[in-house]
Amino acid sequence: MIRSAIATLLALSSLSALAQMSPVGLWQTISDVDGKATSEVRVIDTAGVVSAVVEKALTQSGEPLCDKCTDDRKGKPKVGMQIIRDAKKADGKDVWEGGNILDPNNGTVYKLRLTPIEGGKKLEVRGYVGTPLLGRTQTWVRVQ
Repeated sequence: MIRSAIATLLALSSLSALAQMSPVGLWQTISDVDGKATSEVRVIDTAGVVSAVVEKALTQSGEPLCDKCTDDRKGKPKVGMQIIRDAKKADGKDVWEGGNILDPNNGTVYKLRLTPIEGGKKLEVRGYVGTPLLGRTQTWVRVQ
């Protein structure tokens, strides 16, 4: 009986660890320029497709609207804006890619790769043009 309870407890704890190896959740974005927290972004999964919305600005980043955007987000508020679109989990890996990410400060849309690290406590967010070798990576910190 005790062995069954311990086995069940271990199985449940391993499931929660696996659940954290996902980009889904609330993340604090960290500037790759000065290392300061800049915003909180909510990543969601809808039928296997990952997207993300800016929930809260933690710093004043100049213009509150995305005036430099060139798509349907042009002129829209940065808070509430969907900045990640269409990422999907790569087969057999804890990596989400194939989508894109918008830098609302300069209006540029990059290809995207999301990789949970440190047991899902952090998220490597790589934006790139062409190949992942040509880009930059930010590390976001899980809030929830």
